[in-house]
Amino acid sequence: QVQLVESGGGSVQAGGSLRLSCAASGIIFAINDMGWYRQAPGKQRELVATITDSGSTNYADSVKGRFTISRDNAKITINLQMNSLKPDDTAVYYCEAEGVRFYGDSPRVFWGRGTQVTVSS
Repeated sequence: QVQLVESGGGSVQAGGSLRLSCAASGIIFAINDMGWYRQAPGKQRELVATITDSGSTNYADSVKGRFTISRDNAKITINLQMNSLKPDDTAVYYCEAEGVRFYGDSPRVFWGRGTQVTVSS
């Protein structure tokens, strides 16, 4: 199985910064797209940012210009640098990866357990 472990969440005041990290481990043949999603209380989980194995990125409009996603393919890790944080960014942030565990495996989606980000005004 593939495990995704997030770190770096916490509490910060509006305007501050946090950096999230996610490391993949376990039985991995190939990981393609990876990304960050978030879920605020009472809301559906939403995309924050994604990055392909070749480095192409995609961001939610609400975080463009403030968040930056990056990836280390050798270590199978992704990071999310979050600047100019707003109270609306408060949510549980989840790491997501799409890949296969072994040659011939069907493509699967894996999720981390999430890390809390709280932004106070």
